[in-house]
Amino acid sequence: MKMTDNEYGSLAKKCSPNTKMYKTLPMAFIIGGLICCIGQGFMNIYKSFGMNMSDAGVMTSITMVFLSAVFTGFGLYDRIAKVGGAGTLVPITGFANAVVSPALEFKTEGYVLGTGAKMFVIAGPVIVYGLCASVLYGIILYLVRLV
Repeated sequence: MKMTDNEYGSLAKKCSPNTKMYKTLPMAFIIGGLICCIGQGFMNIYKSFGMNMSDAGVMTSITMVFLSAVFTGFGLYDRIAKVGGAGTLVPITGFANAVVSPALEFKTEGYVLGTGAKMFVIAGPVIVYGLCASVLYGIILYLVRLV
């Protein structure tokens, strides 16, 4: 069966469920904002212990990654994601979830070929592109400073 792009687009649109944007957008905003508020709360707590801004930021990142990994392990992150949708993709917690989820899913295939090999299936391209972009940025910055 040969279809044009327009025919395929209309068929896909007809078969796809409608999104309830009036519900999903506010929930994504609320859940994402709540995650950010929790992170800011940890930042304030660490600063109240006498840490400078940089150290408090590092500790906050570590805490948020740890909590995201634990929540993913217990299946709580998926429940939050069902309610909050894209709001759970707040960079650091969403990235931790993207690393832990495949690792847990493929652990039955063994530590090396399961967990180790599949851990970065989702997060791997992000790491590679981030690393490449930072190297390219560093080279450009170096060349600009030479001039």
